[in-house]
Amino acid sequence: MFDYSARPDLLQGRVILVTGAGRGIGATTAKTYAAHGATVLLLGKTEANLSQVYDEIEAAGHPRPAVIPFNLETALPHQYDELAAMIETEFGHLDGLLHNASIIGPRTPIEQLSGENFMRVMQVNVNAVFMLTSTLLPLLKLSQDASVIFTSSSVGRKGRAYWGAYGVSKFATEGLMQTLADEVEGIAPMRSNSINPGATRTSMRAQAYPGENPQNNPLPQDIMPVYLYLMGPDSTGINGQAFDAQ
Repeated sequence: MFDYSARPDLLQGRVILVTGAGRGIGATTAKTYAAHGATVLLLGKTEANLSQVYDEIEAAGHPRPAVIPFNLETALPHQYDELAAMIETEFGHLDGLLHNASIIGPRTPIEQLSGENFMRVMQVNVNAVFMLTSTLLPLLKLSQDASVIFTSSSVGRKGRAYWGAYGVSKFATEGLMQTLADEVEGIAPMRSNSINPGATRTSMRAQAYPGENPQNNPLPQDIMPVYLYLMGPDSTGINGQAFDAQ
């Protein structure tokens, strides 16, 4: 596991947006960021799941989060603009953005992968990530120490058979992370890095590996050290790097 111990007030006063915050790694990260003092903006498509995470954060006495129902697969450009305007009005700036939401799509040979399925995966995993990043950049640049974290995968660093759409989307994610990192280097108080969570006990992992014993994989809370490190001030100056959570 990534070795890092975060102090309790690591993210005090920070405003952080987490996508796919309703369940799995996204929900755990949102609760972890809140526990370390952040005001977390919970973005996802299923309001009931987001509300449950909201309730857990509030019950724990952490800073009150915000629920943002938002469908990354169908969102139009003006909706991203409206999202940015709402965040600016309510919070004034943004200190962190965790791109966690992804879909796997069918795991089939490229020959059998339909264009529709390929484009759907790219829409959620790449196009929406680009739209969210570019639209929120002005708010991130208003922060004194902003961090953007992209979620990658081992199949986004070395191609693997039958991972077509998902793998290609994660290669694109790494490219977007590196491009942004190079653009902000020495210009804005901001950094851009990626995390490969590795095999983790989530419903998405179970979908990808139905025959695997989930008990052999760590829980989302076990991989939080790298998520805290990259979102907090201890990683200031770390830019354009690809991290592994495990």
